[in-house]
Amino acid sequence: MTDNKAQYVAGHALLDGRTAVITAAAGAGIGGATARRFLEEGARVLISDAHARRLKETEEALAAEFGPDAVAAQACDVTDETQVQALFDTAGRLHGGLDIVVNNAGLGGTAALVDMTDEQWSRVLDTTLNGTFRCTRAALRAFRDGDGGGGGVVVNNASVVGWRAQAGQAHYAAAKAGVMALTRCAAVEAAAYGVRVNAVSPSLAMHPHLVKVTSAELLEELTAREAFGRYAEPWEVANVIVFLASGYSSYMTGETVSVSSQHA
Repeated sequence: MTDNKAQYVAGHALLDGRTAVITAAAGAGIGGATARRFLEEGARVLISDAHARRLKETEEALAAEFGPDAVAAQACDVTDETQVQALFDTAGRLHGGLDIVVNNAGLGGTAALVDMTDEQWSRVLDTTLNGTFRCTRAALRAFRDGDGGGGGVVVNNASVVGWRAQAGQAHYAAAKAGVMALTRCAAVEAAAYGVRVNAVSPSLAMHPHLVKVTSAELLEELTAREAFGRYAEPWEVANVIVFLASGYSSYMTGETVSVSSQHA
């Protein structure tokens, strides 16, 4: 059988001189991979996460590799508007402006709809959809009112379950479908001041933490749906986020790009 393992792509200065805020960027998932890819492409990043200890460790590791001037960190719980505003205030203070926002924060869970509690539903929606709304709103205000005279890019993290049904995922699917709709509406409004808003929609991107909390049976089932017979590496999703954040996608807005090899 052909080896379908992807080869890591070197940076090409696609984001040289740009400044970015990335939420949920502590650790080995899509947010952390995006921070690394942005740095490899020449950006300066302000990473955030609700987990302060992991965030500090990620900041120190990236700063040691890319330099302390390229990386800053601030803890942020996207369910708290005060913390969201403080994050964007810090971005403006550190860099004097902002070019890119990646809304990666989200929360999952598994529960049959018939047994799902209001708390389970609301907790997923508040982080995944409302958190994306709060950060998108803050980003658009910063882009509209900034000294740059308009311009900027927002990239949201959706999911293929926003399109496809999956048992036990009603709350997560509803939230991610909402992220897609939010992306489209925000793009229409933000075009007036030169801002682009797009989303990625991964299917199965795994990292060590998710492997630990996913049963072997479920992982095997989900992997079997993928045409390449494997799950995506987080950096493969991050590569598409880089594309959407770069000038190569200058005429794209309101789009949700599937990062998936699912064939069913």
